[in-house]
Amino acid sequence: MMISTRGRYALRVMTDLAEHNNGSYIPLSDIAARKDVSEKYLESIVGALSKGGYLDALRGKGGGYRLNRPIEQYTLDDILSVTEGNLAPIACVGGECEHAAGCRTLPVWQGLDNVIHEYLRSVTLADILAQEETL
Repeated sequence: MMISTRGRYALRVMTDLAEHNNGSYIPLSDIAARKDVSEKYLESIVGALSKGGYLDALRGKGGGYRLNRPIEQYTLDDILSVTEGNLAPIACVGGECEHAAGCRTLPVWQGLDNVIHEYLRSVTLADILAQEETL
């Protein structure tokens, strides 16, 4: 499994919103400038996060994006699932293999998939911010 640029940037955007979370909307141009990422590229990412229910969006003057819940309630699994889709290490785990019924290695891949999701569910935006403060 390889996390794409889209997934990595989604985490950067969400971390930025968490760092600057004061209840007001933050313009995408501000986030793009702070993270040195194209605003155009970020538009599709925040669109997916907003559509997924993780961000509130407001258009027009004074608009932008903001988190819509406490940072402790955002897990990396949530964020990456929206931007990456299936995080399975191989296609077989998603049930896309005609040999799954007799496959001796499938339990290994299912176990790895469980470990990946368990770990990603255990890390929140609050954890990321706390880690940055200790560095």
